[in-house]
Amino acid sequence: MKDTLILGIESSCDETAAAIVKNGQEILANIINSQISIHQQFGGVVPEVASRKHIENIAPVVATAFREAGLKYNDIDAVAVTNRPGLIGALLVGLSFAKAFAYGLGKPLIAVDHLQGHIWANILEHREIEFPAICLVVSGGHTSLLYMEDMGTSRLIGQTRDDAAGEAFDKVARFLGLGYPGGPAIQKAAEQGTAGIYHLPRVFLDRNDYEFSFSGLKTAAMNLWIKQSRRGEVRVEDMAAEFQAALVEILVEKTIRAANNYQVRSIMLAGGVAANQSLRQLMTIRAQQEGRQLFYPALGLCTDNAAMIAGKAYFDYITGNFAPLNINAQPSLNSL
Repeated sequence: MKDTLILGIESSCDETAAAIVKNGQEILANIINSQISIHQQFGGVVPEVASRKHIENIAPVVATAFREAGLKYNDIDAVAVTNRPGLIGALLVGLSFAKAFAYGLGKPLIAVDHLQGHIWANILEHREIEFPAICLVVSGGHTSLLYMEDMGTSRLIGQTRDDAAGEAFDKVARFLGLGYPGGPAIQKAAEQGTAGIYHLPRVFLDRNDYEFSFSGLKTAAMNLWIKQSRRGEVRVEDMAAEFQAALVEILVEKTIRAANNYQVRSIMLAGGVAANQSLRQLMTIRAQQEGRQLFYPALGLCTDNAAMIAGKAYFDYITGNFAPLNINAQPSLNSL
C-alpha cells in the first residue's frame, strides 16, 4: 500500500511552520520559525507585524521542510493548511501560499481547524487512546472542553466566556513585569514562590457546567497585587504561584468533572498551555484518582506547529474531505 505524504502549513498566529507527515503519524520534517523575540518588546503579538514576517518566512520554511524530509515538491499527495481560527492576516498568508502550492502541483487542498490540529497532536504520539474521550484545548486564544466520540467526531461542551487561559497568563505576566510569553514566565516565577500566601478566586468552579471565565481571575490578581503593593507586602513569585494554582485548578476540576459525567476513560490535553508543568502534574494526579487515563503531547507539539495540521489532514485525505481553491480564512471559532 502506497504511503500518504502530506505537507502541512501553519500560520495562525506568530509561528510560521511547515511539516511533512507520512500516513498521519510519522513526522518526516517539522520546521517552526518563531516570532517570539520580535513580539516580546510589545508584550504580545502585533497582528500586522506577524503577517509581514509570515510573508518573509513561509517560502523558506516550506523549502526547509522538504529538504529535511529528503523529498521533492511533487512527492507529496496533498497540501494541508490552517484556515481557522486565528489572526486573519496571518491565516491569509498561509492559506494563499497553500492554495498556490496545491494548484501548481495539481494536488488536493485540505483546510484544517487549528484547534482540531492541537487535538491531533495527541494522536500523532498516542494511538492507544480509547474513545470516547474528553479533550481540554487550552491556548493563548482558546479554552475549550470537548466530548470526542472518535478521532474524527467532536462536540464542544464548554468554553471560556471571555479571556482564554493563555491570554490571562500573558496579561498577568505583563502586569507583574515578568515578560512574554506569559505562561512560561509565570511558571518560572511560580517555581520560586508559594501558592496560598495570597488568595485568588476559583472562578466558575462552583458552577455545575463546563464553562470557563478568566477575566475575573485576571482582574482579581491585578487588584490584589495593587492592594498588597500599597502595604509594602509583595513578592511576585508568590503571586505568580497563586495565580497559576488558581487557573490550573479550574481547568483540571472542570475537565475531571466532564470525564466523570460523560463516563469516559481517556482525557486529552492540547494546546500551548498544555505545556504547563503544573497543569500536567495536577491533571495526572486527579486522573489517576478518578481512574482515568491522561494523554498529552510532547512539549514541542503543544505549541503551534504544522505536524499537527498535516496529521489531522490525513484523516480528511482518506475520507476525501478536500477544500475548494476559493475557500477563505475564518478568524473566529465556528465549531469543532
